[in-house]
Amino acid sequence: MRPQTWKLTVCALALLASHSAQSAQPNSAIPDFTPDSETSWLPEADDFFPPPSGPGPVTFDPAHPYVPNFSGKQSTYRVADLSNPILKPWAAAQMKKANDKVLAGGIPFRARERCWPPGVPAFLAYSLVEPLYFLQTPEKVTIIDRGNSEVRRVYMNTAHSKTVKPSWYGESVGHYENSDTLVVDTIGLSTKTFVDNYRTPHTEALHVVERYHLIDGGKRLEVDVRVEDPGAFNMAWSAVQRFRRGQRDPLMESACAENTANFFNQDIVPLPQSDKPDF
Repeated sequence: MRPQTWKLTVCALALLASHSAQSAQPNSAIPDFTPDSETSWLPEADDFFPPPSGPGPVTFDPAHPYVPNFSGKQSTYRVADLSNPILKPWAAAQMKKANDKVLAGGIPFRARERCWPPGVPAFLAYSLVEPLYFLQTPEKVTIIDRGNSEVRRVYMNTAHSKTVKPSWYGESVGHYENSDTLVVDTIGLSTKTFVDNYRTPHTEALHVVERYHLIDGGKRLEVDVRVEDPGAFNMAWSAVQRFRRGQRDPLMESACAENTANFFNQDIVPLPQSDKPDF
């Protein structure tokens, strides 16, 4: 377990209980992503959906379709489509090495499967089975992925710091827009992360803007994502992620590292272990 994971879970449960009490008198001026203490959001995919128009995210190579777990078919590992015009040559070359490894029978890196924080916007596609939770206060919105208790903190109605030291989730500031959308602006993301599950790299210039809003009468949550990074991408691109409302799925501890074995002694990627925080 990474340091203080259990403390995080206890605190999160207390905050959820507190939020549930506050939800009895909801603020109609903002979207309420957690109307009760048992509401969670289950991902509809562990890939990004394409935007309605314009440049979109990297997806799978059509010659090697990606088949996820729980599909009823034989699952596959991801092979990225390197023909996507968003990619700078160096990024495509780095991803080709990962593709070649998969095509040669190797097992690729994926943050969730190796217990690493995914970064942004990959946080939205971290897991196909673990839900998201929201804790909303006037000063801060906390977003929790139950898988490994991954946490993002969005500081409301404030500007970015003049100097931001890169970290797993960077610095996120937010505000509500048009009474129905949470806008999250993130910079300062470590290059230890990728932007998706296809191992698409980025530089420290990565800038991500997410817009969270409810659809289908509140039964689903949609996130519109815009990504800019002139060091890694030829152009800004967009993506969409969606979640469906889950009921009676309480937040509980779901530590990753202790539950991940070095199957077949492959030493795919070392599990994260340290005596002090990385950042």
